Amino acid sequence: MIDLYYWPTPNGWKISIMLEECALPYRVVPVNIGAGEQFKPEFLAISPNNRMPAIVDHAPTGGGAPVAVFESGAILQYLAEKTGQFLPNDLRGKYDALQWVNWQMGGLGPMAGQATHFNVYAPQFTPVERLTYGQDRYTNEVNRLFGVLDKRLADREFVAGTYSIADMAIWPWVVPYKNLKQDLETFPNVRRWFRDTMGQRPAVRKGKDVGAELRRPQTVHSEEERRILFGQTAATVR
Repeated sequence: MIDLYYWPTPNGWKISIMLEECALPYRVVPVNIGAGEQFKPEFLAISPNNRMPAIVDHAPTGGGAPVAVFESGAILQYLAEKTGQFLPNDLRGKYDALQWVNWQMGGLGPMAGQATHFNVYAPQFTPVERLTYGQDRYTNEVNRLFGVLDKRLADREFVAGTYSIADMAIWPWVVPYKNLKQDLETFPNVRRWFRDTMGQRPAVRKGKDVGAELRRPQTVHSEEERRILFGQTAATVR
């Protein structure tokens, strides 16, 4: 059994999709990031970065003590190696997939997160005229990254040739394209991959629906919630 420390966000969806694709038994442990549950000491012991998702595998390969893994890219690779699925064994195929996982982890995810902050959350507590630089900066960078992905998908069904953890890493970060101020009609290859190639896979749809009842409108309801979500410093984790 795998414990999945989770909240229904793009990074969380990556892992619930992978677990569904692999048909691994798992138990969802909700981590309400708006309420600050990611700062509880028991979660810090699993995820030192105070971010979900994280997993604890109670039946690791080879036996022994449970294995805890944090960071969604590392979790995807761990599960792929545990099951022998969705990550090629050959050198070229493996690193073709892993480089795109890292592209998402280091590029699309952080840039999309900032675009969401400036386009959705920041206008709730900051005058719009003070946000235009940040909105333009991150929306434009997401646009560039969507262009990179569109070019990549021009001659292939999946990002790394065959279906892999690269697709599972990237797809959830295309889900909020409207909040990212992107028009999928201008990225026809991304649109096809997002809606048809990936969007019609039963495990992808089921994985995205995990914890749907936990989601609520992207609204900051109080100063305390604003502090929890956006006011973290080193003091938070000491």
